[in-house]
Amino acid sequence: MSTLSIRRAALSDLNTLVAFNTAMADETEDKTLEQDTLRAGIRTLLQDEQKGRYWVAEQGGRVVGALMCTTEWSDWRNGAFWWIQSVYVRPEMRRQGVFTALYEHVHAKAQAKADVCGLRLYVERENAAAQSTYEARGMARTAYQMYETEV
Repeated sequence: MSTLSIRRAALSDLNTLVAFNTAMADETEDKTLEQDTLRAGIRTLLQDEQKGRYWVAEQGGRVVGALMCTTEWSDWRNGAFWWIQSVYVRPEMRRQGVFTALYEHVHAKAQAKADVCGLRLYVERENAAAQSTYEARGMARTAYQMYETEV
């Protein structure tokens, strides 16, 4: 088995990221994403670092996993939280350290920045496997519940 490498996603990863997000939405929420909107959303982020960034894990020249980070400023902490989103690992690569490698890479990047105060993510309540993975990385469940309104 070849070594994993982590790199910033590039526009050339667009099709892979669209496929990953499509599969993730189907697997975790039984949702079908509108492909043109998804493609435009990923392309926009890849072209504008202020909106966030994707990181991909490669093995043998093939992208096997990805995650996206966006930022949220905390006035209470005078620092930014990096939100981990759109996590996906190819099914045949799960439980082989792909997420761990991505997480550790992002964690190290965050620690190197003076204005980052923490990492956060959200997960579906029923996704016990993902929750176990996140807890194994040292992440803890918070007291917050999430609410939203679409506009």
